[in-house]
Formats: sequence, structure tokens, C-alpha cells
Amino acid sequence: MHACGHDLHTAMLVGAAHLLSAHHDRLPGDVVFMFQPGEEGWEGAQQMIDEGVLDASGRRVSAAYGLHVFSAELPHGQFCGRTGAITSASAMLRVTVRGEGGHGSMPHRAHDPIAAAAAAEMILALQTMVTRQFDVFDPVVLTVGVLRAGTRRTIIPDEAYFEATVRTFSTRTGDQIEQATRRLLQGIADGHNIEADIEFVPERPATINHPAETALAARTVAETSGERRYSELTHPLACSEDFSRVLAQVPGTFIAIGAGTPDSDPHTAPFNHSPRARFDETVLPDGAALYAELALRALDLAAASPDPTDRRGAPE
Repeated sequence: MHACGHDLHTAMLVGAAHLLSAHHDRLPGDVVFMFQPGEEGWEGAQQMIDEGVLDASGRRVSAAYGLHVFSAELPHGQFCGRTGAITSASAMLRVTVRGEGGHGSMPHRAHDPIAAAAAAEMILALQTMVTRQFDVFDPVVLTVGVLRAGTRRTIIPDEAYFEATVRTFSTRTGDQIEQATRRLLQGIADGHNIEADIEFVPERPATINHPAETALAARTVAETSGERRYSELTHPLACSEDFSRVLAQVPGTFIAIGAGTPDSDPHTAPFNHSPRARFDETVLPDGAALYAELALRALDLAAASPDPTDRRGAPE
């Protein structure tokens, strides 16, 4: 169970397509609908960009809008956004520690990879590093989710292995974390007379919302659904999103909507990806209506602009 709400995303965009199609005579420009496969881990956005989705109407789109549902953290039906980073960049860290196995009763005759990796030294050192070498206001989130070593309690293995996800919110910190991670892990490996194969793989950049398009989305929600239905996020979300690839190409904004059940507490409800996450489909009309209204307003603004090159519309 993936449980991230992508079926809801698709349904909202289909709804917007129906709404806009019914009023196509009002559209002073083109609208491109981006139905993306492979959002998490398969670079679906980048593949669609490479295949020309941003130029599907015959010219480059001038703005892009996206919505994402959340089963927790946000109140039911609440739209949230912010200018600047709204989701983090992500990277994958893979580390294989190679030592020399032996019998558990004689560790001095082995080079124990578990003592350096699995037993905590590398992992705890990584957790300490992100709190001591990086600004708390430009943070790093580093979580080890895979740890493998050994087969029996009496055997010191030859290898230990772990994987971590690394989240950052600025290009500067993203560049620094790789260098700092390699330096730290290699130093620990050298100190234990073992080898460490370190693989640091950047995945997705941070999703950066543009000011004008974010302001348009906030104004649209307030004027069509009520001022209380939109709120500013005080800080970015530590999840990652490949809509960032689109916003790196054209101006736009990415909006979150609370889609948990109305009777659930957003602070304690299971979050996206949990097998216990529950989504409420009654938010679908609101999402579809917002997409359609954003398209109309963005195209109207572009048509009224004195600058013929400013077509701030054609959202996806």
C-alpha cells in the first residue's frame, strides 16, 4: 500500500479538465494537464519534461500549479503554501563497511565492521554531525532506515551495511552535507582499520515556490473558498517532491491540502505512506475547482498584461 494520495491527485486534475472543457470559450490561452507517473523514485516528472510536456501546447508554458493531499498535519480541507522552499531536497546515502570477520570470542583478531557501523559509531556520529555542523535554521534531516550485518551472534561478519535518507532545504547545505558525510565516515573507518564504500546519490531538488504564483493561489483560495481556508506554512515540509523539476523550469507553486477524515486529529492521525493512513474524498471537488480557477485567473492575468511576453497562465 503506497498510501500517498496519488489517485486523489489524478481525480482532481480530471475534474479540473472537465470544468475547463465545459467553459473552454472563456479560456484566452492554452492549458496543459500533466498526468505524471513515477512520482517517487522513478523521476516521472523529469521524463515528462524530457519528452516535452512543458512545450505540449506548441510553446513553453509560463506557469505551473500542483496540489498534494496529506492525511495528517493539516486540518481537513485546509490549503497551505509558502513562498520559497516548500519541500526538501532528497539524497540517498549507502554505506558498506568492509572489515575482517572472526569469532565473537576473539574480537581482537578481527576487524569488526559492526563496531564501526551497525553498533552505532557511524550512525550516531552522523546524527551528531547534523546538529553540530549545520545551521538549525537551514537544517539537515538524516534518517537511517536500513541496517544489515551478521548472521549469528557468535560470528563477527566481514561486512555491515546501512542506508539513510538525507533531506536538505538549500543548495549550499545540500553541497556541504555530502562532503561532510564522506569526511566523517572515512575518518571513522580509518580509525578502525577497515574500509568504507560510501555512495551519496542526489535524488530530487527542493521544491521552490515562486512569489507571484503563490500569491495568486492564496488569493484564489481566499476569494473562492474563504479566507480561513488558506494558511501560510511556517516552515517547509521535510518530504521531497519531483514537481520541483517543473518549478526549476517555469514559475509556479505547489500547494498542500489537508485530506484526512473530518473526525481525525491532524496532529496524531497516521501520515502519508502509513498503511493506516485514511483520506477523505470529499476534498476532491475543492481541489478540482482550485485547479480550474487558477487556470482561468492565470490566463486572464496574462491576457491583460501589457507585456506580450508575460503569459502568466497555461498552468499544468
